[in-house]
Amino acid sequence: MWRLWLLFDPRRVLVALSVFLMTLALLIHFILLSTDRFNWIEGPRPAPAASAPR
Repeated sequence: MWRLWLLFDPRRVLVALSVFLMTLALLIHFILLSTDRFNWIEGPRPAPAASAPR
């Protein structure tokens, strides 16, 4: 395993991993914010009022 770090610079690998994980986290959060169930900022949208049967 230690030979792997001879091929790749550890600082570059850690920076690339950090950027990837932050991008993934933001993507997941924005996907959840776009759904009705998991939008924690605006809350669920009110259901459309159903008309009463005659």
